[in-house]
Amino acid sequence: MAASYKDKIEEKKVLKSVKALLKWKKNKSNSQPIHELSSDDDEDEHHQHDGDDFIYLSVTLIKPPPKTLTLSPHRIPLRHSLHPIDLSAINSCLIVDGKKITAESSNKILASKGIPFIKRVFKLPKLKSDYKSFESKQKLYDSFDLFFADRNTIPLLPSVLGKVFYRKKKKIPVPLDLKPDGSNWKEEIENAFNSSLLCLSGGTCSAVRVGKWGVNESDEIVENVCDAIDGVLGIVGKKWGGIRCFHLKFSDSLALPIYEKRVVV
Repeated sequence: MAASYKDKIEEKKVLKSVKALLKWKKNKSNSQPIHELSSDDDEDEHHQHDGDDFIYLSVTLIKPPPKTLTLSPHRIPLRHSLHPIDLSAINSCLIVDGKKITAESSNKILASKGIPFIKRVFKLPKLKSDYKSFESKQKLYDSFDLFFADRNTIPLLPSVLGKVFYRKKKKIPVPLDLKPDGSNWKEEIENAFNSSLLCLSGGTCSAVRVGKWGVNESDEIVENVCDAIDGVLGIVGKKWGGIRCFHLKFSDSLALPIYEKRVVV
């Protein structure tokens, strides 16, 4: 039987934490006096993000994951998208290898499938040649809200896109399993919009987005948290045996624990 959040976590505890975080965010957004969130833990210093509107599920493992799990981001399906309903408002691009899937064939497929929210297609050799400098990489980073990439390109992207993309881990390209004939593109891209990325680090601490202020209601965030926990359990080794704790937090808030492994003294 697959490991599940239901084995260890009560949804009502998740809901309590989510509501506390949303209340904190509302107070901060309204520039009212901010009351500290009550927490059994000190502020989580494991994940350094600039302030943003996402709620993160912070994952702390007992041991660092095997290197094979850190080479590529892991896509975790969520019941509720972290993006606005109107996808046409999102400025996104697609990266392909330029061999099995070319930029020309990609544009034809995107047009025929009615996928207008992919604004531009880059082939990997073009990225390598045109975006060598830090400044050019930063300009590319700032030009799009979201990046997608055919899975064939994923292992090569860290060296091509550099620290601009991978240091903050905010716009790491979402991997897609695209068929060259385009038969699964619409479904694959839409599923990717309804997902989040888990980028396991070489250490024990990682994070995955589970909600966004102004987009998701509290009950939607709770369901996303449950989906994300199940997703993490399906990726890391030893299932619950490999998890030390789960916390919820905004990037600039305290971290609220929703699960901590009991230590037998």
